[in-house]
Amino acid sequence: MDNKRRAKALKQLKMLKLSSSKMRLAAEQWDKPWKILIATAMSAQSRDEITIKIATALFKEYPSLRKLANAKYIEILFVLKSLNYNKTKATNITKCAKILVNDYGCKVPLNFEDLIMLPGVGRKTANVFLSEMGLDTIGIDTHVAYISNKLGWAKSKSSEKIESSLKHLFPKRYWKKINPILVRFGKTYTSRKKKDKLLGKILAVC
Repeated sequence: MDNKRRAKALKQLKMLKLSSSKMRLAAEQWDKPWKILIATAMSAQSRDEITIKIATALFKEYPSLRKLANAKYIEILFVLKSLNYNKTKATNITKCAKILVNDYGCKVPLNFEDLIMLPGVGRKTANVFLSEMGLDTIGIDTHVAYISNKLGWAKSKSSEKIESSLKHLFPKRYWKKINPILVRFGKTYTSRKKKDKLLGKILAVC
């Protein structure tokens, strides 16, 4: 690894963080691992602020994993009615909760391979969850993919290849910080023109 390239990337990461708001993301500030997982899965193709509001209502209605697992699909769908892809997500939440109760004793596995076997849990959701649990992983979503390619950290549209490039570029202790920093930057500047302008300035400085 070129030390100059790594130092440059770390400086750019710091600038992205300083340029972003401190908004709460959907995976953050829950008191139970299962809530982190469910909220993260719910956030796919949905705005974080809407996901947080709906997830809060869901967890208030079903405060334990067992109660969520015993809930009927139509009941969960009612709570999720304002969420994008609510039917698919309600189905996945129902199935996922039952599996966690019946197969894992109400505990969420901390193993990537086990996580991606759960309904509604893909590579990004699994990695974001694991990073919230303190493990060194990188969740790749549209914000991370776009910014990584713009800054030259990666040169691919493949989530797995982008993840591999970032893991090669950044020291391991930074991995779990990358997704929150880049997602906050992406959500702070929703205008593509404004976003590209700021990324251009970061490239010019670093």
